[in-house]
Amino acid sequence: MFRKIIITCISLFVSGFIFAQDATTLVQNGVDINVMYRNEAVFGLLAHSNGFGMTYRRAKHVTGTRKRVLEVELVNMSHPKEIKSVNPYFENSKGFYYGKLNSIIIPRVGIGFQNVLFRKAERKSVEIRYSTYLGASIALAKPVYLEILHQTNINSEFNLSTEKYDPNEHTFDKIYGRAPYFKGFDETKFFPGGYAKFAISFEYADLRNDVKVIETGITLDAYPKVVPIMAYTSNYQLFPSIYISLIYGKKWF
Repeated sequence: MFRKIIITCISLFVSGFIFAQDATTLVQNGVDINVMYRNEAVFGLLAHSNGFGMTYRRAKHVTGTRKRVLEVELVNMSHPKEIKSVNPYFENSKGFYYGKLNSIIIPRVGIGFQNVLFRKAERKSVEIRYSTYLGASIALAKPVYLEILHQTNINSEFNLSTEKYDPNEHTFDKIYGRAPYFKGFDETKFFPGGYAKFAISFEYADLRNDVKVIETGITLDAYPKVVPIMAYTSNYQLFPSIYISLIYGKKWF
């Protein structure tokens, strides 16, 4: 009896190995068969309710319908009260956000799990998944620099100087426009925190080793300290956002 069990197990193992080898060969020859690619790498662009960003993910199947995902993202974060302005008293003046103290860039690194809700019925259908993520989030606050007008001794003539925005001194009429973005980069302050995310994704790729996804979800960035973005209004520690992203990538064994 024991001998028969051993022989049966060996037979199943060998037949499974042969099938896997044949499946790989068929895929390489362009024949569409249902095999599971264990690894996945994707890149995406996203728009969220407070700005834009990009994402990179590396995933691996832990079961047939569940993946473990490493996620790296980079997004900017604006304040709801940001309004682009132009000084109307000077020709060719540049746009700026009056009252903006800091530009915020947020890198995120997190780990999550993606689960299949509805599998593809056929190759050209859509697979629906849901995902959850937790990780570290750091708000990088770069001070805003502006071109400031200083009147000379000659009437109606002004000099321009690049200065860090000071709401106590730089009134609207003294601002000519924004300075180069990277001015003040060496003065960036760090606000460490964390983030959580919930997402629903729709995978629609025709080829089984391609990844084409439309994803939407909600993200919450949280910090122990208030992140200063704007003067003359409240700033926050919590940044909820709704996003949509387009994601492309590849799968492999």
